[in-house]
Amino acid sequence: MTDPQIPPRKKITLPYLFKKLADGEPITWLTCYDYPTAYLQEQAGIEMILVGDSLGMTMLGYDSTLPVTMEDMIRHTQAVRRGAPTAFVIGDMPYMSYQPSIETAIRNAGRFMAECGCDAIKLEGGAAMADRIRGIVDAGIPAIGHLGLTPQSVSALGGFRVQGKSAVLAKKIVDDAKSLEKAGAFAILLEMVPDRVCKLITERAEGCIIMSLGSGPHAHGQLLIYHDMFGLYPKFKPKMAKVYGNAGEVILNGLKNYQNEVIAKQFPQPENWFGMTDEEYNELEKLVG
Repeated sequence: MTDPQIPPRKKITLPYLFKKLADGEPITWLTCYDYPTAYLQEQAGIEMILVGDSLGMTMLGYDSTLPVTMEDMIRHTQAVRRGAPTAFVIGDMPYMSYQPSIETAIRNAGRFMAECGCDAIKLEGGAAMADRIRGIVDAGIPAIGHLGLTPQSVSALGGFRVQGKSAVLAKKIVDDAKSLEKAGAFAILLEMVPDRVCKLITERAEGCIIMSLGSGPHAHGQLLIYHDMFGLYPKFKPKMAKVYGNAGEVILNGLKNYQNEVIAKQFPQPENWFGMTDEEYNELEKLVG
């Protein structure tokens, strides 16, 4: 049920996002993987939602994003779309759903649009993936690039660490960003890139929205991982995350209280169960002998 205090929001579209860009207003972006969380993000007014392949770690318990399949992504993205009908929802292309060929990339990007009602897709990689971006865009599907720390390539990058700290490596990211922009990406996510490198790319962007995940304040908007924001991912807390509320601790305490109350026979109480009248119960006893 919609909060009566919040007026219905119009559908977030690409023209809306580019107007924010023109007006100098930052864009809000969060990850989301399920219906109830999507509902809350919709009510909060979050503009962009990424159904990230990070769900492999946050929701499915894998140690990386690599085992995530298109079927995983489709199911979760459909749920998010139902919960957030007006947000700009992006489907994250999982490992090997676009790398093998342009045709594979277009087909799987199309699944996100046709089966999930996505507004765009995102894929990782620089100049080497520019032809995938071009093919997807030419097929009429809005595409977002992803540079810096790209989790699907974390082994090749040497682990979860800041990318582009040296001038030579930073230049590669700057060049990759321009390649993706020229290929037709309407936006690029910079993950764990030094803030001044992000600022440089943002200043040089032409008709391309630059978004930051741990890359400083100079982008056109910010992305955070929802589970990091609320203490819901137990394995580690990234430096780039701000904890807006420790929901994990609240939930854990509630679970412990439930465990203790059941054992102590304090739960349930009369308000937690259903009864029947004495007359009907007496009749039941007669019926069962």
